[in-house]
Amino acid sequence: MKIAIVFLAATLGCGWAQDIKMPVGLEKLSEKAENSVDVTLDGALLQLAGKFLSGKDADEAKAKKLIAGLKSIAVRSFEFGKEGEYNAADLQALRAQLQPPVWSRIVGVTSKQGGDNVDVYLKNGEGAQIGGLTVIAAEPKELTIVSISGTISPEDLAELGGQFGIPKLNVQQKKPDQKKGKEEE
Repeated sequence: MKIAIVFLAATLGCGWAQDIKMPVGLEKLSEKAENSVDVTLDGALLQLAGKFLSGKDADEAKAKKLIAGLKSIAVRSFEFGKEGEYNAADLQALRAQLQPPVWSRIVGVTSKQGGDNVDVYLKNGEGAQIGGLTVIAAEPKELTIVSISGTISPEDLAELGGQFGIPKLNVQQKKPDQKKGKEEE
């Protein structure tokens, strides 16, 4: 399953609340998994990383601005050798935190044939900002959870693509009309 599609869909909506805490029970899945990924970047680490970025280079300036609004990034991913090594109960503590009115589930994909299930939750920030994002991608032999906390615009979320284990996103941005003096129709 392509998580990039999930992130692209996540940039289209908004939701609002407390930071997500990864349930302790998820750690037991590492023992069962053939491969696991555990990335945790808290606000202090993100701010430290931002200090090493130059404000003079355009790409680094964008990254520095983006990091300034983030509180944390957490990624947990597990690949299992066979189906059934995790179940829905393993996700109950996480899903209990993602309830309305604080969180909004904006994407829910269920595949009865392939067993691929994806849920995307957002919390509102101020104005057109996203206050946080949580993605749960569950396949029969793979489970991935991504949680981003902090203020970020949909465009900036796309800029995070390719970094911190987040897939590259294609978000179309409005471009100013190249011809001067052309009236809008």
